[in-house]
Amino acid sequence: QVQLVESGGGLVQAGGSLRLSCVASGSIFSRSVMGWYRQVPGKQRELVARIVTLTLTTYADSVKGRFTISRDNAKNTVFLQMNDLKSEDTAVYYCNAEHLGARYWGQGTQVTVSS
Repeated sequence: QVQLVESGGGLVQAGGSLRLSCVASGSIFSRSVMGWYRQVPGKQRELVARIVTLTLTTYADSVKGRFTISRDNAKNTVFLQMNDLKSEDTAVYYCNAEHLGARYWGQGTQVTVSS
């Protein structure tokens, strides 16, 4: 079983920055694909960024060039650096871990961008 705990969300003005963190329990972190997803009310949860290895990453087109995903396997932590935030980035952000066909989710952290 993997537990994920996100932190770092909050209220920020458009153009500002936030850094989300997700700490994972258990021993499988380094062998897991980690990702950040987001969801707004009434819409499906969508992929924001995904990291397989330290250099193999995927981003949604809407965040390319503004968001950066990274991981620290020694600390069982995945980060999402969000720069130049826009009002459309407002959502609940969820951390996700994929391992051997199983998926685990955190409780989510709210990001609100005011224009």
